[in-house]
Amino acid sequence: MKVTQIHGYHLAYSPRIPLGNARTFIRKREFLALEIRTDAGFVGWGEVFSSPWAAAAIIRRDFAGLIQGRSPLDHGAIHADLIARLGYDKRGPSMMAISALDLALHDLAARALGVSIAQLLGGVVRHEVPCYASGPFIREGAEPYGAYLQEIETLLARGFKAIKPRAGVTPRADAEMALAVRELIGSDADFMIDINQGYTPSAARLAAKLMEPARPLWIEEPVPPESLAGYQATAGATACSISGGEAIGSLAGFDALLRTGAVAILQPDLGVCGGYTGYRKVAALAEARDVPVMPHMFGTAINFYASLQMAAAQPVRKSGAWADYPFVEYDVTGNPLIDLCGVPVGANGMAALPDGPGLGVELLPKQLEPWVVENWEV
Repeated sequence: MKVTQIHGYHLAYSPRIPLGNARTFIRKREFLALEIRTDAGFVGWGEVFSSPWAAAAIIRRDFAGLIQGRSPLDHGAIHADLIARLGYDKRGPSMMAISALDLALHDLAARALGVSIAQLLGGVVRHEVPCYASGPFIREGAEPYGAYLQEIETLLARGFKAIKPRAGVTPRADAEMALAVRELIGSDADFMIDINQGYTPSAARLAAKLMEPARPLWIEEPVPPESLAGYQATAGATACSISGGEAIGSLAGFDALLRTGAVAILQPDLGVCGGYTGYRKVAALAEARDVPVMPHMFGTAINFYASLQMAAAQPVRKSGAWADYPFVEYDVTGNPLIDLCGVPVGANGMAALPDGPGLGVELLPKQLEPWVVENWEV
């Protein structure tokens, strides 16, 4: 079995309501869905959600020739060859490109062997994985958190038992919102706070301290990932767990963050950190420091099912939350690309591992057509 073709599908849509976080309002979302085909008829899928156009150019110009004609079963050797070509770009579009290729090659290898990716990675630990709702998001206008309680009530009614609202308006506004959320959900559900790198270290420390009485399960990305001292200072100011890692691509970057001792939860994104191969290296680093790892995910169904497969193969950790770690993030913003293969999260807040090989679901290019703005093949 050899790789014969690589197809790229650039996807885009505009959210009905702009998605606000501490840094920006997202008015357009773009992705690269990557399809790799073989001479044996098998197809595998990968994804880029950050820098999709730049990653596509790197795949087409630099990486495709290193993959075509090779067996997907050699995904580890291929990953090593691609990493050796990085040069200076160890956390940018080149890593996104490698991530998408590694995801697709694992999907192919598992399909060829007739097993799930979780089995390919060593075995299924859980056949159901807890999910948390990624939202609500900040609104434009005078009441940025005004719709939060109504939106969260809707999510709870859908079965979610963990909610991750965005924060970062001001530390005091964040604290008022967090206390209101805790009062609404009570003690039988959990919530997390995502600041999306939006605060200075001093603002992050104040926000964390003020939110502490609301008992968030974790506070995510309080400062930019380069601000290692900011992570340390924020963690030292609060009893709340601090999490991060979604924006880090290199193994050295994760090692530097872990060495601070500031993160209680590490969140590599399979589409950023080097796919399954990179994620497993990061997880080994974290395991050495007894830090739980769970996949960050804010993309299409490809990354969601990839994250589900990865989480299903990971050791279970007692978290003190409504369910054991790892969790999988689920986009509840009305993203039409997340449910391409059906709605995966059940009324119990869990996602069942699909029965099929590879990702476990079948995706066809024609399903992407409503959102394709450009496609190519090499």
